Amino acid sequence: MNIESVCFEHTLDVVWASGEVSHYSFMWLRDNARDERSFDARTHQREVFTASLDSNIKPLFVERRNAGALLSIQWELDCSPIEYTSTFLYRYRQPFKTQTIRGTSTLWDRDVEPPVVDYPSLSDSTQTDQFLTSMIEFGFVLVRGCPTDLSSVNALAEQLGYVRETIFGGVWSFEADEAMADSAYTPRELRPHTDGSYSLDAPGVQILLCLEQSASGGESILVDGFAIADKVRREHPEIYKYLCHIEVEGMYQGDGVTLLARRPILRLNASGELEQVTFNNYDRNVMRLADDQMQQLYDGIRLIDGLFNDPQYQWRHQLQAGEAIVLDNWRLLHGRSAYVGSRKLAGAYVNREDFISRLGLND
Repeated sequence: MNIESVCFEHTLDVVWASGEVSHYSFMWLRDNARDERSFDARTHQREVFTASLDSNIKPLFVERRNAGALLSIQWELDCSPIEYTSTFLYRYRQPFKTQTIRGTSTLWDRDVEPPVVDYPSLSDSTQTDQFLTSMIEFGFVLVRGCPTDLSSVNALAEQLGYVRETIFGGVWSFEADEAMADSAYTPRELRPHTDGSYSLDAPGVQILLCLEQSASGGESILVDGFAIADKVRREHPEIYKYLCHIEVEGMYQGDGVTLLARRPILRLNASGELEQVTFNNYDRNVMRLADDQMQQLYDGIRLIDGLFNDPQYQWRHQLQAGEAIVLDNWRLLHGRSAYVGSRKLAGAYVNREDFISRLGLND
């Protein structure tokens, strides 16, 4: 989009060819200049010493060039003009909200038709794009035809970033083992939860691959936390407010470590949009809040965890050997029904920022 006209009395006022008008502060323009003195294009790092800029900086002149494709601005104290492309200015033409993948989601319940991809097809860029699109829309993908070894987990992680190292290692495998200090290692029912409630930066994506399956029971359970949050927001706005503001502490204690982190069950971004669902009743630490806040938290947990455990909102699937679920751990809750017999899974985590980068939302 080219620039139709400009004015620079108090701010730089740009009229675009479409008729839209944008206003840029002089300080913002100088701070974000993209000439070689101000910005290193190779490292994508700012070279301007922002603290040294005059807060009352003003341009001496502004010239529209190349039919509105460029603006040339001569700043006070600069020896030569700085050029700004219309493409750059148009990208930042209005203050924008904190970016989230929330707005592109399809909310779902137990009747969702799961997005499915075949593992061998992920070498095809078209199928990889579909895989990522499904992660944005539904928050999970069912992958079939995986080799039943840890290499599959690594390969799936590489579609989304790279394997995250945690106290459980990088890529891990597990089966029922009561000696382990974690509820996931039992054959008992595992109610829907998110992982890493005790982590300051909870994993963005979880991968679960079935290596062996000869058990009775053990259905995998997924719940769309965004859909449940939306229902609470619409039908119980007061409780929704509690869930967005009262921080809950998660704790992991075992293997010689104690990990603690706090955040609301429903965490909003700076624009007031739902960014993350965090709930793990197993890992919720002892908390002693003021009596009214404690009651509000219990009211919220009773409502929202009741919905997480309502079969109406649970997609269930018996994973077979060679099937994997890749899920957004900031959106979905996962669990498992009780089982008897042998069941062995492998898995790994991927960082949230790497997942977002791979989706291309930071471009």
